[in-house]
Amino acid sequence: MSSNRLPGQPYIAYHGDELFVEEANLSALAQQFGTPLFVYSKASMLAALAAYQRGFVGRQVQICYALKANSTLGVIQLFAQAGCGFDVVSLGELTRVLAAGGQASRIIFSGVGKTRAEMRAALQAGIGCFNVESEAELEVLNEVALSLGRQAPVSIRVNPNVDPQTHPYISTGLKGNKFGIAHERVVQTYQHAAALPGLSIQGIDCHIGSQITQEAPYLDAMERLLDLVQAIEATGVPIHHIDLGGGLGIDYNGETPPEAEQLWHKLLAKLDARGFGKRSLMIEPGRSLVGNAGMCVTEVLYLKPGEQKNFLIVDAAMNDLPRPAMYQAYHRIVPVKARSAPSETWEVVGPICESGDWIGHERDLSVQQGDLLAVLSAGAYCMSMASNYNTRNRAAEVLVDGAQTHLIRERESYADQMRLEHLTVATDAQKR
Repeated sequence: MSSNRLPGQPYIAYHGDELFVEEANLSALAQQFGTPLFVYSKASMLAALAAYQRGFVGRQVQICYALKANSTLGVIQLFAQAGCGFDVVSLGELTRVLAAGGQASRIIFSGVGKTRAEMRAALQAGIGCFNVESEAELEVLNEVALSLGRQAPVSIRVNPNVDPQTHPYISTGLKGNKFGIAHERVVQTYQHAAALPGLSIQGIDCHIGSQITQEAPYLDAMERLLDLVQAIEATGVPIHHIDLGGGLGIDYNGETPPEAEQLWHKLLAKLDARGFGKRSLMIEPGRSLVGNAGMCVTEVLYLKPGEQKNFLIVDAAMNDLPRPAMYQAYHRIVPVKARSAPSETWEVVGPICESGDWIGHERDLSVQQGDLLAVLSAGAYCMSMASNYNTRNRAAEVLVDGAQTHLIRERESYADQMRLEHLTVATDAQKR
């Protein structure tokens, strides 16, 4: 059977006119599990991780998967079994890592708004490090640690004022962003943290944004970070590890981000040149590990030709795929079964009662009512950001491993949605 792989998708291909993920037929998966349906390739995720691992051969590096990209237990377990640590930003994410078999000692807790309850739970679990985001947070974490008779391991997140040249909503390293300590206050903040008895200084952290497709922002951030390490250590405060965060982009629509292995060869060369080659490193990739491994399969409900636009209405919506509505993001959309008929230009939209509920603008597709489409590069920031808007059930998720398929999340039911809600007065049906 002839195979035609999709650009940038080595584990997604047409066999004849049918689209497959690894050895799994997407039409068959949709028939078995229904739509909308998220499908992930295990081989794709492990290949993305391997690119980082090759770049770190011979180095002391902890790769911490950034859970916010996709926090489904089956995905977390895959990376835990592959030896990853984890970057979490809430007690909920910490709880998920532990439930999936991740090691607490390999967890980094980031985020600008950690509560005392989250700090306490993380300390009791024995996490590896807190990435502290403000001077006020240092004081609170010190108090919480002392109340437990412990020292909290900390790394301070630096805001280096580096432009990652990405969407403003996912830029995190500029002066106008809410994240991290301002560059000019970092040395002073480390000196203060070192004097707090409930804290143990472990490292320095920097994360400048997401969907970064160029090398220059990383190289610039690394240079500024190393300048700070030298200045901090000159005051007598040792820095044991350097954490450069994540943010490496993927190919959504012809972008050409650097390969992880090549990028880290250049960053490591800079470390070596500055005399930091033996320093322990941490990184926090998310999207680059899972983004292109996932897709959302959706059914064409109706074709609605119009005078100005032709609307193709599918059963997936902005609650399933929030990135287009939130970031004006582009996802490739391809038929699950290719047709030879001429294509037409369509606005691909969902059924939610919002004009912002769109999946793709001006897409050339040859489709009929009842066909299946695959929305590609949907492994990151789709299911983890999914909602129940319009009281829609969240989709099922399937992990493909060669010819095997694993249901890693069942489709939500309306009863699931209402389980924690309560009426103030019994209904007539309940009274009977």
